[in-house]
Amino acid sequence: MVSSSQAVAERQRGEQVKGRPIRRFLAVLATTAAVGVSSVAVAVADPADPAPGTVVSTGPLPSVAEVPGAAKSQRVTYWTRTNNDAPAQSTGAIFLPAGSPPAGGWPVVSWEHGTVGLADHCQPSVAGRIQRDNDYLSHWLGQGYAIVATDYLSVNGVQPYLDGRAEAHSGIDMVRAARSIEPSLSSKWVAIGQSQGGGAAVWTASMATRYAPELDYRGAVATGPASHVVEEMILATSPAAPTIANPHTNVYPAFVLAALHSARPDFEPDYYLTPRGKDVVRAATTVCLDQLVDVHPGATIKDLFARPLSEGNFAEIGHQVFDVPVTGYDRPLFIGQGLADTDVIAPGTMALIAELEANGTHPEAHFYPGKDHSATVNGSLPDSTPFVARLLA
Repeated sequence: MVSSSQAVAERQRGEQVKGRPIRRFLAVLATTAAVGVSSVAVAVADPADPAPGTVVSTGPLPSVAEVPGAAKSQRVTYWTRTNNDAPAQSTGAIFLPAGSPPAGGWPVVSWEHGTVGLADHCQPSVAGRIQRDNDYLSHWLGQGYAIVATDYLSVNGVQPYLDGRAEAHSGIDMVRAARSIEPSLSSKWVAIGQSQGGGAAVWTASMATRYAPELDYRGAVATGPASHVVEEMILATSPAAPTIANPHTNVYPAFVLAALHSARPDFEPDYYLTPRGKDVVRAATTVCLDQLVDVHPGATIKDLFARPLSEGNFAEIGHQVFDVPVTGYDRPLFIGQGLADTDVIAPGTMALIAELEANGTHPEAHFYPGKDHSATVNGSLPDSTPFVARLLA
């Protein structure tokens, strides 16, 4: 296990996160574009100084949260670390494939999910998953991999949305927690994530071997990975930005601002918001994604923001929380991006890949013509399945 002081040292030693001024980001874009749960829980003793991955309790999953094809499942509450290495609790689920484990145990996929909402009751081990994700996870079970699926940590009932370092801690510590209670799991593991979880998987890839050296981390798969959050938020709230028809895209900024305020109370969202915007950001801590769209139906980003995020301290604080590392990658990384994606746009992912390559990391990148944000998840399987098989062989 890694102590809090060791984790701080790891952060300082291993992660290089470069601030990305908006002009530099635009230049890269131009270049790359051209190319409630009922359960009986079993409690475990709560230590005074909980090591990351220490299990707090286990119990059954609600039926809505089951993944088709899983032979065994359970819900877990465990200790992890926030962005600044403070102890925090997370929940998650363990799914085992059918049959007997191979010699050495089931290889592990740590699944890092996409946007569902910030509140605890929105999380997949409580509310379940959309059909797309169930199909995707069933596929990996069918390949003979166990799945450990974090909900991400929660502080005062709010998830650290797009705070990649905290999300990565949750995903890595979910592997630790699962292995401490499920003896059939191997130490070999990969991280796989989509959208919010795609960004979390990239973050995980940058730090996994240093944060959990006792595990055998092999690599990561990220589809539609969130990156350049500060730059894209500034662009989206610029007076010159076009109106966006995608209802989810119009409320993502509310999750970003609400989570950033939760993590950093010195950031004040109300400075930027219209009365309707304040309603939506307040609701973002209590309702899930689809319900947030209904708080002010049809409202666009322009309806929610009174001033652009280029003003005030959003960029200064946001870069500290959201920027994806450009160094630290020591295992293979797969990035899949739909070219018809309007949630995480292809030029942003191209810019991320260009930055990684400029710093010595060369992801296996795949682009999918005609695939949007959702379709890329299962659409990437013909490429990601053999990639993961090579890693876990």
